[in-house]
Amino acid sequence: MTSSAPQSRDGRRGDLFDAQCPTRRLLDRIGTKWMSMAVKVLAEAAPGEVRFGELQRAMTGISQKMLSVTLRGLTHDGLVGRRVEPSVPPRVYYRLTPLGLTLVEPLAALRAWAEEHMAEVDLANLRGEQEEAAAES
Repeated sequence: MTSSAPQSRDGRRGDLFDAQCPTRRLLDRIGTKWMSMAVKVLAEAAPGEVRFGELQRAMTGISQKMLSVTLRGLTHDGLVGRRVEPSVPPRVYYRLTPLGLTLVEPLAALRAWAEEHMAEVDLANLRGEQEEAAAES
């Protein structure tokens, strides 16, 4: 039986329900708001590059440290390429890799879903809080 599904380094396909599966770690990283924002900003510049400072300005509310951590993870995962221009201070540029570009559409769909359904989720949260408050009194 031949499968076209992606496989791990040991040749096995990922299994989200296996506690040891690296898919869980990857989904944890992909699921963060900062990672999603970084991919969106880099996608808008593709195939060009974006400097660190430009990313930080575009990603309102992110600290320098959190942006560094986010970009390091994306680079480590092969989703983002990093180029350092030797200058004082060094200029660091980031771009989505071909693998990173494959993430743009799924993340855009998730963002669209969240934007479309946020009012419903807020309403459900409000009802849940009211029910909890009523149960406590």
